[in-house]
Amino acid sequence: MNNMITLALSKGRIFDDCLPLLAAAGIEVSEDPEKSRKLILGTSQPGVRVVLVRASDVPTYVEHGGADLGVAGLDVLLEHGADFATAGGAGGLYVPVDLGIARCRMSVATRADFDYAAAVKQGSRIRVASKFTHIARQHFADKGVHVDLIKLYGSMELAPLTGLADAIVDLVSSGSTLRANQLVEVERIMDISARLVVNPAALKLKREPLRRLIDAFAQAAGLARLAA
Repeated sequence: MNNMITLALSKGRIFDDCLPLLAAAGIEVSEDPEKSRKLILGTSQPGVRVVLVRASDVPTYVEHGGADLGVAGLDVLLEHGADFATAGGAGGLYVPVDLGIARCRMSVATRADFDYAAAVKQGSRIRVASKFTHIARQHFADKGVHVDLIKLYGSMELAPLTGLADAIVDLVSSGSTLRANQLVEVERIMDISARLVVNPAALKLKREPLRRLIDAFAQAAGLARLAA
């Protein structure tokens, strides 16, 4: 088991988007996670297995050795507050590859009748609801905007509609959910995509098999970007 490579993935979009990258690396997952109750899935390579965890738990599993590597959105990594490096493997997590999958953006949204620009200009204290309180706090601090943050775990769009908050900070893909709830995107904070994250200690102990897998992911992601 010491030589087993464990890859942490979350079900849903990231898992689905990872399948072509895994296939390009010669790895096929043995079962469909939507049809199986198993949390550990075998693959076509005996030395590689997949563990299914919540998206927000991927950095924790990798950082503390529950998995050798994983795939997590930049939003999850920043919100996790992980100490990570893009080169050299220093820090709690090594993040060698932007996979370019699960693309979206982190944005500020409000009701259409809320004058966000005026509130910011006037120095008003804005009530902001978000699941991503770390990212939101940093963004508004950098802008010098005073905010009261309200932590929510779902249905962000309800917060401005019920008067709980003036604005939300949330992930936006097509923007259709915002439009359906009469909200408008007023500020883009950052672009988000999924990253490959690696445990630095595992990279030292299992260097050759992990490096082969990292290189295969990087090559597949590069080819996918060229084809896009």
